[in-house]
Amino acid sequence: MTHAGMSGCGRVAAIHDISGIGRCSLTVIIPIVSAMGIQVCPVPTAVLSAHTGYGEIVMRDLTDYMMPALAHYRRLGVEFDCIYSGFLATEEQIDHCLDFFAAYPDALKVVDPVMGDYGRTYSTYTDAMCRRMVELAAVADIIVPNMTEAAILLGEDYTAETAVPMTASQAKSRLVRLAQKGPKMIVITSAELADGTICNIGYDKIHNSFWKVVCDYVPKQYSGTGDIFASVITGGLMKGDSLPIAMNRATSFTELAVKTTFSYSGDPQDGILLEPCLGWLTAAQVLKDFAPL
Repeated sequence: MTHAGMSGCGRVAAIHDISGIGRCSLTVIIPIVSAMGIQVCPVPTAVLSAHTGYGEIVMRDLTDYMMPALAHYRRLGVEFDCIYSGFLATEEQIDHCLDFFAAYPDALKVVDPVMGDYGRTYSTYTDAMCRRMVELAAVADIIVPNMTEAAILLGEDYTAETAVPMTASQAKSRLVRLAQKGPKMIVITSAELADGTICNIGYDKIHNSFWKVVCDYVPKQYSGTGDIFASVITGGLMKGDSLPIAMNRATSFTELAVKTTFSYSGDPQDGILLEPCLGWLTAAQVLKDFAPL
């Protein structure tokens, strides 16, 4: 099922921050989703001088912008085929995302529950915000957490030091428990499995199907890869991909971009060297294999 509507190529409201330095959030979402033939309408949650990995940053909270923007779109009669949320600056912004979802009940609802990574929450996230993120995930069509964010949503203790590889059965259990909280589809990124592979793993609750796409290991951690992956998933689903095809497309592109960045010895803090890779999204694509989990 596609979610392209009156705008022809499809239109997505992207509720994310914008960071001036470090390729992530809206600075990667806009070019990626646009390259996939879909109009991106940014709804910025905050403006940051750089992403939070740079330490002490300059940040302007845009909570008071979100609802007037929604009201304006409703007055204009603007329709969105997808509402796609990511980094949120305040607990109140979670309420505003719920308002966007309620205003466009037929839109594809994508929640990237950006809360932390490597066993730690981001410095701007409070315990209350993490608890409220469960409410947002509950009304989503698809959520795309990393392992840390999946643990937060499940109320589990997870740190980079205590993390252990999962068996296929354990991975399925984690996906199902997340689905029981409401979302129809779940994709967990960079899951380490007991067979020694690192995979993106997914579950389609409606079809009761589990999927995995194996990732090649690169010995660097780059900022913004989660935003890149979730953006290609979003574009793929809007264009009619099934979940495993969307996962496959997103894994293939993210891996290409990571390997390109690594080959040029790019600074991980600066994020992925995205610009030379965008053409892949519009060319004949060579995809990775996917398989049942």
